[in-house]
Amino acid sequence: MNFPLYAADPDTVDSAAHLIQVALTPVFMLSGIGTLINVFNTRLSRVSDHLEDINKRLAQPLEEDGGKDADPYFTPARLKVHQDRLRRRVFVLDLAIILNGCGGAFTCGSAIALFVGSIRDAVTSTWLIFLFGAALTCTVAALSAFLADTILSWHGLKHDREDMLQKYEALLIEKDKKN
Repeated sequence: MNFPLYAADPDTVDSAAHLIQVALTPVFMLSGIGTLINVFNTRLSRVSDHLEDINKRLAQPLEEDGGKDADPYFTPARLKVHQDRLRRRVFVLDLAIILNGCGGAFTCGSAIALFVGSIRDAVTSTWLIFLFGAALTCTVAALSAFLADTILSWHGLKHDREDMLQKYEALLIEKDKKN
């Protein structure tokens, strides 16, 4: 490839600009994928910590004094439901991280195909399209798994709120009966 130092042909400038644009696309894609993996790992860490707390609470023996000091929010049945929900969230977050890792690998593969194609002047468009398409597909699937975690989280919050409202209403009714 010849790089002239004087007035260049407009087609050469356009093709050089296009080459730079194509070469930078995987870099931006990898940056985005890295950021998403960081977000997913942070969320997974928080969910795992919460799951560990639930497991510790389930391992504690029930209080034998009639449970008058026990928090009605942390009943064993309720903790087991919460534990199952957290395990599902860990699964979908793991899936999101794995899919995003695959997306990153495919993005790197497309960058390698682009590099090898530019060195050999070979036709690599099929490989490039396949690898970058697979990277985009994995990233979209990872975001879908993250959406599933978000929905599970929202569902859990809604369920917890409804459960607490019912317990609060039951306590008010019990208090009215005593008076």
